[in-house]
Amino acid sequence: MTDPDDDFEDLNDRYPGAGTFRFGDNKALCQRLIALVRAGKKTATCGALRDFEDDPASMPKVGRCDIAANWGGSPAVVIRTLAVRHVRFCDVTWDLARLEGEDTDLAGWQASHRAYFARNGGFDAKMMLVFETFEMVEDLDGRT
Repeated sequence: MTDPDDDFEDLNDRYPGAGTFRFGDNKALCQRLIALVRAGKKTATCGALRDFEDDPASMPKVGRCDIAANWGGSPAVVIRTLAVRHVRFCDVTWDLARLEGEDTDLAGWQASHRAYFARNGGFDAKMMLVFETFEMVEDLDGRT
């Protein structure tokens, strides 16, 4: 069994400047979203702009690789940011939302994300989101 700190040290050597984050706000959601990334169905994610105010370095940057961790903290996948957009929740289109791979229509995306944001700091239809599109660079499943 390898030490997770060693895994991250090796990854940070391979992907200088990479940040680490988790998808979602609970174990089941995190693992579901990682599975969607691995399956190629999830190529985007979004977060509330307010969540980046205290840690601007965590803002996604085009071209940078970041490490998505499993809920338990071990590395799961490496992604590379392709584009970053700032868009109000109410202005998200289905063309944009479907890139997240989580829902079957815009109404479903709105409902699930409204609930997520309400749980995590509050929801406002005009809240600004950071919408990131990405590609998976490396699946670390064999290392976790």
